[in-house]
Amino acid sequence: MLKPAKAAADAAILVTMGEPAGIGPEITVAAFNALHGMAGRHPLKLVGDASVFKACGLSDAGAVLATTAAAKRTPGKAAASNAAAVIEAIETAVSLAVDGKAAAIVTAPINKAVLMHAGFQYPGHTEFLQALTKVPRAVMMLASDKLRVVPLTIHVRLSDVPHAITTDAIVETAEIMLAALRRYFEIAAPRLVISGLNPHAGEQSVLGGEDAAMIAPAVARLKALGHDVRGPLPADTMFHAEARAQYDAALCMFHDQALIPLKTLSFWDGVNITLGLPIIRTSPDHGTAFDIAGTGRADARSMIAAIRMAARMVDASGPQAAKR
Repeated sequence: MLKPAKAAADAAILVTMGEPAGIGPEITVAAFNALHGMAGRHPLKLVGDASVFKACGLSDAGAVLATTAAAKRTPGKAAASNAAAVIEAIETAVSLAVDGKAAAIVTAPINKAVLMHAGFQYPGHTEFLQALTKVPRAVMMLASDKLRVVPLTIHVRLSDVPHAITTDAIVETAEIMLAALRRYFEIAAPRLVISGLNPHAGEQSVLGGEDAAMIAPAVARLKALGHDVRGPLPADTMFHAEARAQYDAALCMFHDQALIPLKTLSFWDGVNITLGLPIIRTSPDHGTAFDIAGTGRADARSMIAAIRMAARMVDASGPQAAKR
């Protein structure tokens, strides 16, 4: 794992361009304008092709850290020729954060299929950031003021999920979550729940044996380490209001099991956070939305929430936090 240098207390938060043909650049510019170029004490810098941001209404050219690779914005029409600039923006932001020249990064949505056609080898941002920072495990948390969830398996086919679940993976992911809840969310004694994989958490293995064979032993190990953890719990009863009041975050077994409740409760203000990295990274909890790109209908609330979340995480984990 790369060891980052310490950033100054007022270091910039970097926001990457994302897919030029999608809504990413326009919500980035809208958020920049709404926040007047600042998130708390942190100035915002946009990373990408300056012409793309200008096409989306950015008037402050000094706010852009330009990529050497060029990109062209044609709303709704993705082009593989833009891939180099999209990837470079992410790599540049990560490098600056690792070097202590930025406080955090916020990434606008990318189009994975277009990037893969251009030779990109990762199924998503999370896996790419894991490779760039050389960490053994990156954890995708979706968070809002109503719920925090993590899918144990991320961009994995549903048919492959049972084979990807191991007791060690559950324990490692849970420990990353618990550490993040303490460091970034200032929860001194975090409470975690872990879902089952099968209906009714397997119902004593009648509906599937993975819950008893892999998930229950992980919960037992975490409890033995002194953590406040419960599970495996039936996923269909974990997310109503009374249930959510009993925990600080939920670890689910697969992508939709975690993201459906989060997006139902907090579609416009949910934030994607990558835990386990040596840097802070957040992003909006939505995709490129080619169908509305360039129409003026894109909503910047999730990007604004992602930027504000990054600033809060920086401040909660910085030197000044120890003085409180």
